[in-house]
Amino acid sequence: MNRFQCVADLQRRHGVKRLCSILGVSRSGFFYWRRTAADRVARQAADARLAARIRAVHQESDGTYGAPRITAEFHETSGEAVNHKRVARIMRASGIEGVRLRRRHRTTVPDPAAAKAPDLIGRDFTADKPNTKYVGDITYLPVEGGKFCCLATVIDLASRRLAGWAIAGHMRADLVTDALAAAIRTRGSLAGSITHTDHGAQYTSRAFGQACESAGVRRNMSAVGSSTDNALAESFNATFERETLQGRKSCPTEREARLDAFRWLHRYNTRRRHSHLGQRYPSPSKTPSTSHQLRWPKPHNPCSGLRVKAQPPQPHGPDPGPARLPPLAQHERPPPRRPRRPAPRTRSYLQRERHSMGQAPHR
Repeated sequence: MNRFQCVADLQRRHGVKRLCSILGVSRSGFFYWRRTAADRVARQAADARLAARIRAVHQESDGTYGAPRITAEFHETSGEAVNHKRVARIMRASGIEGVRLRRRHRTTVPDPAAAKAPDLIGRDFTADKPNTKYVGDITYLPVEGGKFCCLATVIDLASRRLAGWAIAGHMRADLVTDALAAAIRTRGSLAGSITHTDHGAQYTSRAFGQACESAGVRRNMSAVGSSTDNALAESFNATFERETLQGRKSCPTEREARLDAFRWLHRYNTRRRHSHLGQRYPSPSKTPSTSHQLRWPKPHNPCSGLRVKAQPPQPHGPDPGPARLPPLAQHERPPPRRPRRPAPRTRSYLQRERHSMGQAPHR
């Protein structure tokens, strides 16, 4: 119970001063609390309305969005400036939270006798243009009965869009070649691009090598046993698993696992906000360098503090050179500065006393 509320309930019987002394609160704090009661009620009503909107966005995201993505949803859809700390506070008070799950599993089984591809990108998992660099990996959803629903993906490094994917009940080389074929159908052609994968037996197989060679795709692999070998694809896999399972240990049937995976993969490309893109959706044609800002900064005007307007660049004709400012008129010129006079010398208190007593000043 609030101690100020206790003082308000018993003040007529025992007095404010005595109750504040017993409960260890100040009288000024109590009177401030009573004076701001109306504002507090209005703030609680506003928090209740915002909690209803947060719950609606949270349910629309299948219960996966947290405070940062819900705040970005409010900023873009309604244009309302809501602080992410307030959204987090209301979610914590209402018991609303995003999916946070960490699962450990191993899907990479290297083949020591297979030929390895060179490292062409040097762990630089960024791209300036779409359709130039891709990453691929395999993950799975557990199904009741000891079965698995495996998923192979091909992700564009520039737009972070899922270009191709394939689902099957096995982890053979056909799974990764089907995902690569789906990416080729989506993008039209992958000729000249680089596809980074791990050292799994599926990606070092002859079938996947022939598929990449026929499509004009150059394969790329990094070191073995490094956490940064395929970190981007591993992050995608972890997000896919925790937001699809949502705390469950497995899916009831393979059909339900496929439907859940298809729904999440479709929402990832169209409706799910990406933190690397500034809480925006993955786009097939925009790169993070041009689409990750929610608000564009105003262009700098070099003449903003002067009395002239910035002239737009001329499309034709020779370059006139740097712009020169017009001379100021006579009435606009500042007045000349007067020369500073030296400060007069003043005698100290001891010198004045010696002069009044007729003594010579001490040097």
